[in-house]
Amino acid sequence: MYTFPGFPNSSAPAWLDGLKFGRLAVVFFLVLSGFSLAISPAGRNWRSAGVGEFLRRRAWRILPPYWAALAISLIISWFVVPASHLGRPTGASVLVYGLVAQDNFSAPTPNGAFWSIGVEVELYLLFPLFLFLRRRLNAVALIACVTLPVIARGLMATDASPVEGNNWLAPHLAPVFVAGIIGAGVVNASERVQRLPWGWFAGLAALPVLALGLIQGSVWTVDHYFWVDLAIAPAMAMLLSALSTGRPATLVRLLTARPMQSLGGFSYSLYLIHLPIVMAVIRRVAPHFVSPGLPTFWFTLALALPVSVLGAWLFSRIFEMPFKQNRSWKSLIAQRRSRWSDASTQEAQGLFEESAQR
Repeated sequence: MYTFPGFPNSSAPAWLDGLKFGRLAVVFFLVLSGFSLAISPAGRNWRSAGVGEFLRRRAWRILPPYWAALAISLIISWFVVPASHLGRPTGASVLVYGLVAQDNFSAPTPNGAFWSIGVEVELYLLFPLFLFLRRRLNAVALIACVTLPVIARGLMATDASPVEGNNWLAPHLAPVFVAGIIGAGVVNASERVQRLPWGWFAGLAALPVLALGLIQGSVWTVDHYFWVDLAIAPAMAMLLSALSTGRPATLVRLLTARPMQSLGGFSYSLYLIHLPIVMAVIRRVAPHFVSPGLPTFWFTLALALPVSVLGAWLFSRIFEMPFKQNRSWKSLIAQRRSRWSDASTQEAQGLFEESAQR
């Protein structure tokens, strides 16, 4: 999108059209988020470990790397390349994005990928309510309570095609998140339910949506993301249900391969920091070496991809992994002290051995 301006009706070669639909990857991420968070409650009759504890653990897991990435993104946006056509971030940007309120308030973004973090946080706040509805009512009632108001809003829009802005996306994407929650029920379901051909169900559910997008083209698909998101979510949820039962085996083997698991281990960090790196390469580095268009695309792919992956791995080691490996400040500080102590002991031992040899 940055290499070929004019999205979605850009001058990009037709064989790159599939890359225009990165929004669907975010939709899949939200389905996966609801699915993974609901697996444990589903095994306890849809009861969480407590609302306060859930929100504390989510904040501990999500916010420290996010705030670190926000600081880095602000520096890059101020001194290297703005992340938006609206200009460089302002004081309002620091406040809005620091409070993770970007889905509710507008301000020049320091990182174009951060919009979904605001949506995710709002869905975390609604997650205990979704579990309550699933436990007290049933799966169909939960889907109806969340989805019907969204459908009604869409039908009341001009030409029944809502125009999305940059804010208030959480209500529209809540059914996507709930689809993942419903799909998680398969993990702890009876053997009869688990043996159902969920992979085939997913393919059949996705086929009409993908066929319609192919027939209508990228411009139509992007203009109708409101409906496409809702239509593709069930297929995504059923695919996750299939994977949880070990099928299709080929895809399970691919996803459980060591390189994929390693990449998955710091994928959150990669999501947080990749875009400022891509922007810097496209706007500041590429113009000095290649011409616009396809040469810039290949140059960015060759340079920004490895730099993003390596940078995300390093970022995760500093800002993400410590919070994954520890559940509290007390545990984190104890781990740091233990490492410092071990390092000091090894250094002292080395000095002692060197002195003895002399």
